[in-house]
Amino acid sequence: QVRLVESGGGLVQPGGSLTLSCTASGLSDDYAIGWFRQAPGKGREGLSCITTGNTYYADSVKGRFTMSRDSTKNTVYLQMNSLKPDDTTVYYCHVLRLGGMDYWGKGTLVTVSS
Repeated sequence: QVRLVESGGGLVQPGGSLTLSCTASGLSDDYAIGWFRQAPGKGREGLSCITTGNTYYADSVKGRFTMSRDSTKNTVYLQMNSLKPDDTTVYYCHVLRLGGMDYWGKGTLVTVSS
């Protein structure tokens, strides 16, 4: 059974930094893994993604967010810098497997406020 568990959310002041983690279990094949976020009343926004050998970023976070992967721990990270109040929302980890099946974590809340 595939399971994604996010952690690392919390309260941070504007201009601050936060690192999210997502640990995946139950996966044995190649997959793409990424981060999304969804603000209340808005659609889910793709932020970054790691596929085999490549990392992609949305324009909205390029230069501020960095995604990395530790394959030995089946964990990916999202380092978020220069956070703004508009970054306040729930952040989700997502996996897309070969064949098209996908999975979501339950999300972790990030609040950027003074």
